Amino acid sequence: MRWQGRRESGNVEDRRGGSRGGLIAGGGIGGIVIALLIYFLGGDPSQVMNMQQSGPQQQLSPEQQAAEEEAASFVKVVLAETEDVWNKLFSEMNQQYREPTLVLFTGLVESACGNASSASGPFYCPADEKVYIDLSFYDELQHKLNAPGDFAMAYVIAHEVGHHIQNILGISEKVQHMRGRVSQAEYNKLSVKLELQADFLAGVWAHHTQKLQNIIEPGDIEEALNAANAIGDDRLQKQAQGYVVPDAFTHGTSQQRMYWFKKGFDTGDIRQGDTFNELQ
Repeated sequence: MRWQGRRESGNVEDRRGGSRGGLIAGGGIGGIVIALLIYFLGGDPSQVMNMQQSGPQQQLSPEQQAAEEEAASFVKVVLAETEDVWNKLFSEMNQQYREPTLVLFTGLVESACGNASSASGPFYCPADEKVYIDLSFYDELQHKLNAPGDFAMAYVIAHEVGHHIQNILGISEKVQHMRGRVSQAEYNKLSVKLELQADFLAGVWAHHTQKLQNIIEPGDIEEALNAANAIGDDRLQKQAQGYVVPDAFTHGTSQQRMYWFKKGFDTGDIRQGDTFNELQ
């Protein structure tokens, strides 16, 4: 991805190094991995998701600090690219786009949706319209989830911004309203459709950012698809326990996640992302 020297978003809160201790909250990609591993190995994930994070913060070497600052710049550029695209698309829909804020944190963070740790992975909080990212997830994505490449991380950011789009359009609220009104299995299916639509919206962003800025390089889309494949529910469950439980899906299979991102990228048409009536 050709990102160096491009505009960095100003909608960023840098809370790195300000960890004070708090609760671990699930919901992000990293949180899914941990919760699945605990659950399928016979443990209680709620105990892990409510642990106190403790211990001194690790001191970074000058080389690590330089790498982290480069990652922070990259994330800010990707956020700026999402702002350019979604401001344009919302204007074309005669709507006003509310730009989300991105919060960089280290270890632990407080959000309007509760406290969270880096174990949660990147997540979006609709209550404060902020995307939260611990930059250590960049390394986790590359080394633990085997999804290397800068555009893999760009896909993750665009996916979380996709949840912001759903929040603005009232889609997330409709799904949340069904919690407790349907069975857990049925609610999980709705959650899958919501997540796949966020994947689709990430693809729509990639389509238009390439059209507007020509920043995508050969292999970038493959990096995003590889990341989508790596975090599919079926693949994570298979890795955790050796078999798959479809009723426990919350984000969709690897094939579904790749399909919807690719559809968004190929069409660039937000109207074609009705995952609730066209679930693949």
